[in-house]
Amino acid sequence: MRTRLEAMVEQSEETRGGTATIERTDTSQSVEAGDHERFAHYVQKEKIMESAMSGEPVIALCGKVWTPGRDPKKFPVCPECKEIYETLMG
Repeated sequence: MRTRLEAMVEQSEETRGGTATIERTDTSQSVEAGDHERFAHYVQKEKIMESAMSGEPVIALCGKVWTPGRDPKKFPVCPECKEIYETLMG
């Protein structure tokens, strides 16, 4: 007489599928909307603080308008902002 456990194991073995490795041939990376403009921009510190308190957008030296919300240390510096800043600082 089979035990309930043996019947379950047998059923499981019958319905279990095999395994296979699927190789990925597509090596392209997906690009999200806005990825090309993910830079750390130059903005006056007091404007950043005001934006944090009010939720109002800020304007960077390059003219980009946005509401800051990400850590700028995780992104490269905006080349336009950097050029304008260096020109202003002489």
